[in-house]
Amino acid sequence: MGLKIHRPKRGSMAYYPRKRAESLVAKFSVWPDPHGGKPILLGFAAYKAGMAHVVMIDDRPTSPFYSKEIIRPVTILDAPPIKVIAFRAYTYDPWRNLKLSLGEVWMPNVPKDIARRISTLPEKFNKEEMMKRILDNVDVITEIRALVATQPRLSGIGKKTPELLEIPIGGVDDANQLIKYAESVLGKDINVTDVFSEGQYVDVAAITKGKGWQGVVKRFNVKILPKWHKHRKGYRRIGAIGPQNPALTFTTPRPGQMGLHKRTEYNKRILKIGLNGVEVTPSSGFPHYGIIKGQYIVLDGTVPGIVKRLVTLRFPVRPRPQTYPTGKIQIVWLSTQQLQGA
Repeated sequence: MGLKIHRPKRGSMAYYPRKRAESLVAKFSVWPDPHGGKPILLGFAAYKAGMAHVVMIDDRPTSPFYSKEIIRPVTILDAPPIKVIAFRAYTYDPWRNLKLSLGEVWMPNVPKDIARRISTLPEKFNKEEMMKRILDNVDVITEIRALVATQPRLSGIGKKTPELLEIPIGGVDDANQLIKYAESVLGKDINVTDVFSEGQYVDVAAITKGKGWQGVVKRFNVKILPKWHKHRKGYRRIGAIGPQNPALTFTTPRPGQMGLHKRTEYNKRILKIGLNGVEVTPSSGFPHYGIIKGQYIVLDGTVPGIVKRLVTLRFPVRPRPQTYPTGKIQIVWLSTQQLQGA
């Protein structure tokens, strides 16, 4: 009797409908607020450059390898500064259970790359009039969100079209402080060090690698049927689709789209944040990406999506217990660096 190989099945019945994502920019519907005592952006965005592995000192007191060297897989993100191009004020409508925009304030002289992505020209919005409207309704404001744009020209991705995102501003409960902070960063660049720090945990969201239309064997790991005399009915298929009333059975594997779905992964630890991407770039550059020119993030573990995919980061919605360390990690060696004496 041969050895039976056990592994998780490729597809999960938990995600329906399994269709392609509407956008390549993964967006969060929930933004946890750390309430750190000062206004801060609640998220950031970076490009996936590639993977590597590190030799680091384990700082988990409950680990059997505490204070010893361990090897961990890491994902390296190219994190150029994001630019705040506008901010919006929202209020809550209890009758329609919706968030309503009270107005938006745009930066003067929007860069040409960003202006190409905007359908409504910001020149149509009067800044003084919008600010007056927002300040007059400060008592009913429930949220302030910044409209930010990535700057791919500062990365090694090799494109110039920016992605646009809406990231809330939090940290305090006072709407006046949030408005003052949003006005102070309008038109300016936000670095990853202004939002996150080394050692803390973050949630990441991205669009997975698309695999097109696939059958049930690859999509859900359905067992291949024996090839006997009735194999003309097919063997890379399911035996029965279940009851016909109701006509659609969601628990039955079906062929269809596989990949290009939005997925969120929780509690990824930031091992390092650097300002010079040459420190982590291989001598020949990252395969299919190139060279990291500026700021970068070394993230513990894997991240959904292919190389060059935009990854959105936020504060953890399921924070780790306080027993987990959140301090700076000691990295002994990164696999993209040459060994000493080599």
